[in-house]
Amino acid sequence: MSNMEIPFALPYLDDEEVEAVGEVIRSNWVSQGARVKDFENALSEYVGARFGIATNSCTSALHLSLLLSGIMPGDEVICPSFTCMATANAIHHVGASPVFVEIDPRTFNLDPAYVKEAITARTRGIMAVHQIGLSAEMGELVRIADEHDLVIVEDAATALGGEYKGKRIGSLGSPTCFSFHPRKVITSGEGGMITTDDEAFAEKARIVRAHGASISDLERHFAKGTIYASYPVVGYNYRMTDMQGVMGVIQMKKLPFILQRKREICQTYDRLLSDVDEVETPYVPEEVVHSYQSYLIRFQSEYGIDRDGMIRQMAERGISCRHGIAPLHWEPYYRDLFGEMHLPVTEEVSRNTMFLPIYPAMNEDEIDYVISNLKDLIALSK
Repeated sequence: MSNMEIPFALPYLDDEEVEAVGEVIRSNWVSQGARVKDFENALSEYVGARFGIATNSCTSALHLSLLLSGIMPGDEVICPSFTCMATANAIHHVGASPVFVEIDPRTFNLDPAYVKEAITARTRGIMAVHQIGLSAEMGELVRIADEHDLVIVEDAATALGGEYKGKRIGSLGSPTCFSFHPRKVITSGEGGMITTDDEAFAEKARIVRAHGASISDLERHFAKGTIYASYPVVGYNYRMTDMQGVMGVIQMKKLPFILQRKREICQTYDRLLSDVDEVETPYVPEEVVHSYQSYLIRFQSEYGIDRDGMIRQMAERGISCRHGIAPLHWEPYYRDLFGEMHLPVTEEVSRNTMFLPIYPAMNEDEIDYVISNLKDLIALSK
């Protein structure tokens, strides 16, 4: 049990991905092609959506979704401050303004009551972030959006495999964006995907992600005779490569195990921490299935635990932890843009939360080592 080294996170990869990527390289078709299409089909079928549109990142997916949902310069899009920088950046990239609102103190997702209060004449959308793999309160957010004629884009970067009221995230009705960064539920190194049931939206997304070309490289390659693409719109180079696509196909096969194992680890964390008054474990509403991309604990503020000090001391014992999500309204760019803001729930949650290590290959001895050291350090802090 002594001198263990526990990484914060590890992707679940093996020789199957190595061989599959090698096969793509040997085929000499390494850009967006058939393997990307296979990945799109596998993921959209899994979540229960009609279409999947792969991109080179979730940020690109968010940008495309906002753009194709009609968000324009001068518009406002409501989003949490307790989220990844990419959430607000995507809004900014279409020329709109992110409007930061409070989170629910238990779920760390958008609080619908504050969303409703933030609506103005310029509001055109809501960015519903399913934070750390836990679904936002979509029923209430959809009701608010319908009442005020707003669009919803779902930031599900961390939430593949999560569910809301019996439906998988990605099939709830809005354009939904997933990430395949190495820390996410599955990985293709980098990459993203939009899921949607809207055929016209999907077709536009495929065109805009590829410079605005009317036909894909694959269609042009296999066409009989010479055909030329036209460019009816200004697009972007947001394409995923076939090397990433084939990784995604393999990872989708592993997804059931990844989800099961991470939920088992989190259940063990919950059980081992149930007698620690100083720690609040993740809250999961009955109607929600958590994907547990990460495991975020919250130190109860009344005990005065130094969160940053705890991270340093855990690191000294070979355990890699991370601080909770930093509020975007504290980041220099948005602070300079919007001035000083105060979101007390967001700020308290950010100051007192810490991510524990979690990855599918984590074993019971490693889990016990993490929790025994955490408990020991909490006891020493008294």
